[in-house]
Amino acid sequence: MRSFSETFQNKSKLISRRMFILTSIKIGVFVSIISRLFYLQISENIKYRSLSDKNRFREWKMVPERGIIEDYYGNKIADNIQTFQLHMVPEDVPNMEELFFRLARIINFTETRKRIIIKRLKKRKRWEPIVISDNLTWEEFSKVNLFLHEIQGIKPVVALSRKYSEDGSTSHLVGYVSETSIKDLENNEYLEEVNVPGLKIGKNGLEKLLNPKIIGKPGIQRFEVNAYGKRIKELALVKGIEGQNFRTTIDKEIQKFSLELMKEKSGSVCVMDIYTGDIISLVSSPTFDPNKFVHGISQKDWDILIKDKKKPLINKPMAGLYPPGSTIKPIVALSALENDVINPKKIIECKGSIEFYGQTYHCWKEKGHGFMSLRSAIKQSCDVYFYEVARRLGVDRLSVTAKDFGLGKKVLNSFYEEKAGVVPDTKWKLKNIGKGWVLGETLISGIGQGYFQSTPLQLCLMMAQLANGGYEIKSRIIDDKHALQPVINAWREEFTNRNRGINIDSPNLKKLYRNPENIKFVLDALYGATNEPMGTSYRSRLTKEYLYAGKTGTSQIRRITAEEREQKLKQKDLPYERRDHALFIAFAPYKNPRYSISVVVEHGGAGSSGAAPIAKKVIKKLLQRHELRKKFQLDLFQEA
Repeated sequence: MRSFSETFQNKSKLISRRMFILTSIKIGVFVSIISRLFYLQISENIKYRSLSDKNRFREWKMVPERGIIEDYYGNKIADNIQTFQLHMVPEDVPNMEELFFRLARIINFTETRKRIIIKRLKKRKRWEPIVISDNLTWEEFSKVNLFLHEIQGIKPVVALSRKYSEDGSTSHLVGYVSETSIKDLENNEYLEEVNVPGLKIGKNGLEKLLNPKIIGKPGIQRFEVNAYGKRIKELALVKGIEGQNFRTTIDKEIQKFSLELMKEKSGSVCVMDIYTGDIISLVSSPTFDPNKFVHGISQKDWDILIKDKKKPLINKPMAGLYPPGSTIKPIVALSALENDVINPKKIIECKGSIEFYGQTYHCWKEKGHGFMSLRSAIKQSCDVYFYEVARRLGVDRLSVTAKDFGLGKKVLNSFYEEKAGVVPDTKWKLKNIGKGWVLGETLISGIGQGYFQSTPLQLCLMMAQLANGGYEIKSRIIDDKHALQPVINAWREEFTNRNRGINIDSPNLKKLYRNPENIKFVLDALYGATNEPMGTSYRSRLTKEYLYAGKTGTSQIRRITAEEREQKLKQKDLPYERRDHALFIAFAPYKNPRYSISVVVEHGGAGSSGAAPIAKKVIKKLLQRHELRKKFQLDLFQEA
C-alpha cells in the first residue's frame, strides 16, 4: 500500500498540472484577445473606421443639371423643372416585401411598378441605388419624409426633370430623354462614367446627339444619419458641372405655325437658309408629346402612338422616304443642259402619252400639253417632255447631278434616325437588285418615279443649292458662329465679285455647275411655274415683297391601272391610303433669295392643291420675320 505522503504528492502533481493547463489556456485566450484587439484597433483601423462611418455617414451622387436647348431667338424648347424622386439602396433594405407594402400605403406604388423594380433589381448590384419613383407629388414627397424612420434604405431626392414645349412642334427634332438602361451603359463608356440614380439620357433627336456635352458631370452630397438612415445634417456638398446649353438655328414661331397648317395631315415642312445652310424649320406631322416619355410612357399611350396609321413617332423630314415626283424636273433639266443633250428651245409635242417598246407612258394631263419648250415644260410640268429629256440624258448622268445637289445622301450626318434615300443608276440596280437597267426605267426616273427615294430635307437642300446660284452648302442645326465664320467670308467674297461684275469663282465655295446660265434658266422657269398663268402653282402665288418661285410634285405610290384611267377617278374619290403624295419645293423671295422650303403631304393628292397652299402661308410668315432674324445674325452678307 501507498503511504499517505505518496498519495498527497500525486494529488498535488495532478492539481499542479491542471492548474498549469488552465493557466496556459487563460494566457492563450488573453493573448488571443489582445492580438485580436490589436488587429482590430491597429491593423484594421482604417477598414472598421470606414465601416463605422458608413453606418454614420451617407454619400449620394447627384444628377447633374442637363443643358438647355433653345431656338434661334433664345426661346427654350427643352428646359428643366423641379421634380421629387425616391431612391433606394437594396443592400440597406432589411425586408424588400415589407418595404414595398409600406410604400404602397404612402405613395402611388402599383403592382406593375413593383414588378418593374424587381426586374431591375435582378440586373443590378445590391449596393447600386435604384430609382423607385421619379415623379412624386409634393404630398407624396412630404409623407415619405414623415415616415422615413419606418422605411430603411429609402432616400427622398429633390431633382430636376426635363420639360418640353407643350405644342409638340419640336418633338421630333429635339427628341426626348428617358431612364438609362443597362444596354445604354454597355454601349457607351461615357454614360457609364457619369451614370447616377435618376439620370435621364437622350434617346433620339438632338437629345441623343448632344448627350456627351449636354449631360454634365454629377455632384456629391454627404450627410450624417441616425440608426434609421434619416438625415441629421449635411456635411459636404460638391457641386456637379452643369451640362452645356445649346442654341439651335430653328425659329420656334415658324415651327409652331407650320405644325398648325399641317393639322390633321401627315407630312413635313422644311425651311433652310440657302447660304448658311441653317435649318429654320423642321416640322413632322402628326406630332407627339415627348413629356410622356420622361417619366416612362404608359402602355395605353404607347399603344395609341404605334397603332396610329399616320406614324407620329417617325421623324418624317429626315426618315420619311418619298419618290420626289415632278420636283426632280429642275434637276433633270439642269443635268440635260450641263451635259449638252438638249437645247432650251427644243420643241416636243405632248399628246398625253407616248409609246415606247410596247409600253405606254402617260402625262398627268390626259389630252396633253401640245407643243412644249423646256421652260414651258418645267412651268406646266409636262411629263412627256421629260420622258424624252431623260431618254437622251440617261440615268447615270442624271444620277451624278442629283447627288451633287444633295439627293441620295444624309444632310445631317449626326442624326442616327436620318436616312440617305436612293438615287438610282445602272450600277445601283445591278448591285442591289441583281438585274440590268432597262430604258423604260430611265423614262420614269425623269419624272421622279421608279427607284427614286428622297427625304423632304434633301429636297429642301436641293432647292437651296439651286437658289443660291449652284453652290454647295453644309446644313446645320446647332448655331456655332465660329464654324460659320469661314462660310460668311466665302460668301462675302462671292457677293463682292458679283456686284463688281468680276467672273472669278471663290476658292472657298464649291461650284456644282459648269455654266451659270443653266442655273439662271432653271430658276427663271421656276418663276414661271409659280407666277405665270398655266404654271402648276399659279393659284398659290404671292405678290410684291413676298414673290417666290417653286415647283409642284405629285408622287405616285402605286401604278394606276387602265380601268382607273377609264373611270377618271380623282384623288379625293380614292381611299386615303391609295392617294398620291403631294410635294412642293420653292425659294423666296424671288429677287435676292434667302430661303428654300419643301412641303410634303402624305396622300395629299396633287402638289398644286395639297402642298403649295401650305408653302405659300409659311413663306409669307417667314419673310415677315426676315428682318427680325437679321437682327440676331452677324453682319453676314450684302444682299446679292
